[in-house]
Amino acid sequence: MLISLGLTSDLLYFIYIICFYMAWLLAEKLEMTRLVKENSFVPVTLVKIPRVKVVYKKTKDKYGYNALVIGILKDWCEWILKEWNNSLNLKEFSSIREVSIKEEDLDKFNVWDDLTLENLDWVSSVNITSFSKWRWFSWAMKRHNFSWGPKTHGSKFHRALGSIGNRKPTRTHKWKKMHWHYGNDKITLKNVPIELVNKNLSVLWLRWPLPWSRWSLIIINF
Repeated sequence: MLISLGLTSDLLYFIYIICFYMAWLLAEKLEMTRLVKENSFVPVTLVKIPRVKVVYKKTKDKYGYNALVIGILKDWCEWILKEWNNSLNLKEFSSIREVSIKEEDLDKFNVWDDLTLENLDWVSSVNITSFSKWRWFSWAMKRHNFSWGPKTHGSKFHRALGSIGNRKPTRTHKWKKMHWHYGNDKITLKNVPIELVNKNLSVLWLRWPLPWSRWSLIIINF
């Protein structure tokens, strides 16, 4: 089993949102494999968590609400992380996002803190939100699972769409099932078990297949 983990987090625009009290996490889907558990094979999907740091803290006194500004640090900026370097440059992050947080929990985070997988120690299952694969242009029969037309006796109505409108009104009705792309729909899987957590590689092993393709954004909430 070969797992490629030499990734650069700035290849995608995805954002990592993790907070012990917010319970939201975005990660990158790697690939599928299988795990031996109780004398049986369990299908799992590998999900990698990028390196995320606290960029800024917003307080209610100054901004009217409490929030954390967090960002994904680019791999080539690892050498910038020094104990004496307290300055933050937005160019060092591939993506930045603001996360709301409770006022009593704001003091538990400091600027330049790392957000890691330690928050998943007490979690056994998570909810996954992602998008189905983009299928581009497809005919109505494939897109909407229409039945075949007659195949014999000279029929030429095999994969045709059929009627798409009425005499009145003289137009096609809205939301008519026709030819177009399909996929790219939001999908949520609930109670997906966590089989393994590798904190050294920042990789989660989640049971079952997950939607979308490799290197895509996976939203985890627990």
